[in-house]
Amino acid sequence: MKQEMRSSASKYIISGFEFSRWKHFSGRKDTVMFHRFQKEILKSYLTGSLLAVFGVGGVLLFQTLRLNTYEIVVFLIIISISVVVMLLSEYALYRKHARPLIEVSAGNEEESVLQRAFIQAHRFPLLTVRRILGPHLFGLGIPASLLTWAAATNGFVQLEWIYFLYAWIGALLIAVMHAMVEFFLTAGPSRKFAEEIMRLYRDRFGKSLTLHRAFYVRFRTKLFISVFFTAVFPVSLLLMALEIRSLETGGEVDPASFWTWAVVILAVVIAVSLLGAYLLYKNIREPLEAIQQQFLLVSEGTFEQMDKSYSDEFDDLVHGFNNMVEGIQERDEKNDALLNSVFAIFAVTLDARDEYTAGHAERVADYAVKIAEKVGYTKTNKDIVRKAALLHDIGKIGIRDEVLLKRERLTNEEFQLMKEHPVIGEKMLLQAQLPEELKPVLAGVRHHHERFDGGGYPDGLSGRDIPELGRLLCVADSFDAMTSDRPYLKGRSREEALRIIEHGRGTQFDPVFADAFLELFVQEKREFDRTAGELYS
Repeated sequence: MKQEMRSSASKYIISGFEFSRWKHFSGRKDTVMFHRFQKEILKSYLTGSLLAVFGVGGVLLFQTLRLNTYEIVVFLIIISISVVVMLLSEYALYRKHARPLIEVSAGNEEESVLQRAFIQAHRFPLLTVRRILGPHLFGLGIPASLLTWAAATNGFVQLEWIYFLYAWIGALLIAVMHAMVEFFLTAGPSRKFAEEIMRLYRDRFGKSLTLHRAFYVRFRTKLFISVFFTAVFPVSLLLMALEIRSLETGGEVDPASFWTWAVVILAVVIAVSLLGAYLLYKNIREPLEAIQQQFLLVSEGTFEQMDKSYSDEFDDLVHGFNNMVEGIQERDEKNDALLNSVFAIFAVTLDARDEYTAGHAERVADYAVKIAEKVGYTKTNKDIVRKAALLHDIGKIGIRDEVLLKRERLTNEEFQLMKEHPVIGEKMLLQAQLPEELKPVLAGVRHHHERFDGGGYPDGLSGRDIPELGRLLCVADSFDAMTSDRPYLKGRSREEALRIIEHGRGTQFDPVFADAFLELFVQEKREFDRTAGELYS
């Protein structure tokens, strides 16, 4: 008794451990997803900041102003302190913006939480722009201005007050450029995170998440601002740098030093302009390529909906494409149902002529599909198997009633006439002009009476020369024929029919399909014995 209690307790402890481990890994998926998003966002932020603050800003400061070593050290200290203030203030706002995403990463999968996180993920590039033009700009600019003013007042640096105006104009230009770069760099990771939330929501609630148009960042707006600023930024920055350079030199120009300075400034502004143009192009190219790829799949016959989500008009294109695919799938399902009905009508028509074979086609179809499943056929191929099985005896419609409906054994001459039904069936279907995807059915109709050893009809094929569908249907058709009653012969038992199939492996039947069919009944017997054992135990 104690041993049983210990065993039971152990099971509960193990179950509890498994449950907690499952919860841990279930939560980890969201956490890893969010950490990956944060990592990509941080990489984008560092790229943009290094380019803007330390790249353009640093070049503008140290290449344009004439500073001695002491003043350079003072400015480096001022910049370092200001950067710390900027990072702290920007991080505080980032935490606020990321709160809905953090909730999801913590394992909160409530419907409203996922909806908020989905919207926030799509808004993240725009929120990044707000952070750049808010705490990033003013968190750096205000401390830097105050500290520089204090340093100038106390004689640590020599600086005219007009430079403060130029500094703020330059800071604003650089911040806008930085915001534009960050917007496009953040768009990719944000969209991927939104798509992960969309899949999580669909798995959790069985519904789709869509972004309302009110949250779109219109493509027209992105294009206008990007093109306008890419054109204006280089000119504005270059003019301001020239003005500061002129004040520094007092109007005197040393051609050698001027052109050295000018080349550096031009290289920086051209690089920034090219980067902005490339990011805009990339933002357009990625969704276009995704949609184009899906249309190529459709042209190849693969109708899959796009699992994408965008925060602009491309989202409308995705929804339009998905609606188109859904409509095609519904149409195909209706056509397939109609086609199956037509095939079933053919089978029923044949059954109506011969009451002793009623239900034969349906039973053969069921057996054949089970064999196909056992050997690993795809859904499409299993559908072909079923259709071929329903029509395999369609040629008997062309056999005279006195032969087809005869209640005694057929004479040799009559049997020769009956053996023509596979060829008649194939001719009937050829005249019906089946669509290309249904033409494999013809092989099953013509060759379901071929034997693996070559002794069958109508063509006397053997082994692998017999089409695969014919070899499969031969097993299913023979089993049902052996277990069905005839006017002149009582049907065999299932066990006897299975023994005949086992004995006929490699002679009458393809060993692969014969073994698969036999295994079906072995499994069925095991399940029956297990169920019976549970009932009577």
